[in-house]
Amino acid sequence: MKSVNLKKLAEELNLSVATVSRALNDRYDISQATKDRVRELANKLNYEPNPYASSLRRQRSKTIGVVIPEVANHFFSLAINGIEEVARNNNYHVLVYLTHEDYQQEASIVRLLAGGRVDGVLLSVASTSHDLGHLDMLRERGIPMVFFDRVYDDMATAKVTTDDYDSGYRATRHLLEVGCRSIAHLTLSPSLSISRRRMQGYIDALRDAGVPFDESLVLQGGTNRTQDIDAIEQLLRQRRIDGIFASIESLAMCSYEACHNLGLRIPQDVKVIGFSNLEIASLLDPPLTTITQPAYSIGKEAARLLFQAITKNRPISLGHSQELKSELVIRASTSLEQSQARAAALAAYCVRRPAHYTENALASDPAPLQGF
Repeated sequence: MKSVNLKKLAEELNLSVATVSRALNDRYDISQATKDRVRELANKLNYEPNPYASSLRRQRSKTIGVVIPEVANHFFSLAINGIEEVARNNNYHVLVYLTHEDYQQEASIVRLLAGGRVDGVLLSVASTSHDLGHLDMLRERGIPMVFFDRVYDDMATAKVTTDDYDSGYRATRHLLEVGCRSIAHLTLSPSLSISRRRMQGYIDALRDAGVPFDESLVLQGGTNRTQDIDAIEQLLRQRRIDGIFASIESLAMCSYEACHNLGLRIPQDVKVIGFSNLEIASLLDPPLTTITQPAYSIGKEAARLLFQAITKNRPISLGHSQELKSELVIRASTSLEQSQARAAALAAYCVRRPAHYTENALASDPAPLQGF
């Protein structure tokens, strides 16, 4: 009689080979009804597992995969440090893959990892991601996964994030408190949960301050720095903006360059705040006010959850998700004092030369505002 293998059982039951294998191994994510069907047919056909193949399946790669959208953002370099510490303590290696904000690249990487190259995956989704179907392979093959920072809300697995809504609200409220009333919001794709939550915080802070939300002040950035700078310059030319809230680090840096190109001074003309873990934020000219995420802790906690699943065979559920607090660090880029000093100097100049004052006159004789 011809021997029966997993493929034969799968064909008879119209199930995937992975589902049959997981049912026979009594995995938690397979329903009892499916387990009973598989076992009944296996007994009927005298199925005998291949001990050599089972031994190979039990072997571990001692490696985890980390999938991130970019490395230019200092958040991810700090998060990887936290991940690497936990991995090292568990005698594991870390493979880092870049999607470059490309959904197709993300799907390709996940397919590669699902082939058994790693024992678990930590993922921060690309800004162009729109579907989570490619992640089914990881679940079907019993490879645990944890999201960090950027997540798919509909995926029932643990997520380690920061308080994006509250941080967006605090950033906008801070700009309002230092006198801004026309605040631009620079964001990424609305498909990202972090973008939606930070923007909702922005909208609600404006509403609570009695400032109408103006959709034309919302600018969606991309992956091209030059194009982002050009778009910010165009917005600053078209609208009289006195505050910028950048939802990611790269857009905050682009704001600095755009203001410099247009001759706008920070914070005297435009105040800038941004999500950033840039270690030299305090050394910028002027130092950047930031929402600083606990990036290292986010990476560390995400890795800790993943290794609980790998080493203790503990299922990862949505209930294991964590939200860590970010910190508002106020620096000179949102300084109220410098703006007030500049306004006072301008007012004094206008009083002394009311008959001659124009913007062109001030440009030709900027001495009264030097130092501001």
